[in-house]
Amino acid sequence: MSPIVRKKSEHFTLPSRTLLFILSALCTGLIIITFRTDVLDLPMNTFVGSLITPLQRGISRVGSGLISISSRLEEIRALEEENALLRQEVEELTAAYASLEQDKYELTRLRELYKLDSQYTDYTKLGARIIAKDTGNWYHAFNIDKGADEGLAVDMNILAGNGLVGRIVDVGPDWAKVQTIIADNSSVSGMVLSTQDNLIVTGDLETYANGVITFSKLVDGADHVRIGDKVVTSNISDKYLPGILIGYIASIEEDSNHLT
Repeated sequence: MSPIVRKKSEHFTLPSRTLLFILSALCTGLIIITFRTDVLDLPMNTFVGSLITPLQRGISRVGSGLISISSRLEEIRALEEENALLRQEVEELTAAYASLEQDKYELTRLRELYKLDSQYTDYTKLGARIIAKDTGNWYHAFNIDKGADEGLAVDMNILAGNGLVGRIVDVGPDWAKVQTIIADNSSVSGMVLSTQDNLIVTGDLETYANGVITFSKLVDGADHVRIGDKVVTSNISDKYLPGILIGYIASIEEDSNHLT
């Protein structure tokens, strides 16, 4: 048997000039048809619309999203600036409030000093501040910021509020040490203002925790002294000026000897 040989197929080819002429004629025909009639308007519009509309919708959504993000960023930036301003205002108001509180305290203290000054007009007074105190919860001894340079001397009396605090026991050029009447080793010659009866007021840090100190040697045979009577420094004290308020009678007990 002889071998079979398949014949190679022949491909159809079109000359380029002919193809160019056909395409030119087709374009010219379409131009004429489009210009003369509206046959192709609806299909073309539909085709173009089907391509462009989704693209426009997507672009619109992206644009809206970007605008929304931009607006949120602007709001966040505005809130951060507002918060910074508010924090600054809070700090300024806090500082102003602290200053007002300090001024209020200072005004109250000055009013008390003015009241004290007007209460004891017979005595020359000098204002001072506490700069140190001994250990413990109570001010049984402390230092003030005035001393010999301002004319202070040992045994000068110290007042505060509306009454007696203590006396100076040591003095330096610009400081002085004060022993108060609540100290255990302190004693003051006092007098019941309503009856003129003398007594001795003694410091007691244990009883002072309850807001009181003790007195003794009160001779009151007629039983005239009453709870609430004022006790002031007496005229016979060698270390304290007379008539300075010490406190008020809180309780009365008879001594074991039944004499005072």
